Amino acid sequence: MRSSEAMLDRLERVIETLQDNSVKMGQMLAVHDEKLDKQDRIDAVLFEKIESVHREVNRQSSEIKAGCERDIRKVDDRLRKIEMKMWTIAGAISIISFVVSPIGQKIVGTILTSDTPPTIIQE
Repeated sequence: MRSSEAMLDRLERVIETLQDNSVKMGQMLAVHDEKLDKQDRIDAVLFEKIESVHREVNRQSSEIKAGCERDIRKVDDRLRKIEMKMWTIAGAISIISFVVSPIGQKIVGTILTSDTPPTIIQE
């Protein structure tokens, strides 16, 4: 009987140890579950912040794009005006050069002078 009592004693200690380990394992799992929940909440906050930053970056890039397009249109308008002025100046210089040239002088001279003989008025 002594050996069976020793065996029962030993089995009871093993069962108690298993129960203690089970309780400790449950506590450890509860702590890890709490940590996982906390990390999920932190992740949700971080993802919301990332989305917020993403929306802000998109908004600002749209504003920058609109500003660049506006500036490009302004520069294009100014270049068109400058080009128009340059063509006007080039045309004026061409006409002045032609009028001043010997060929131009002959043509302009015949247009401006008449072929009528000069008249002399005597008294």
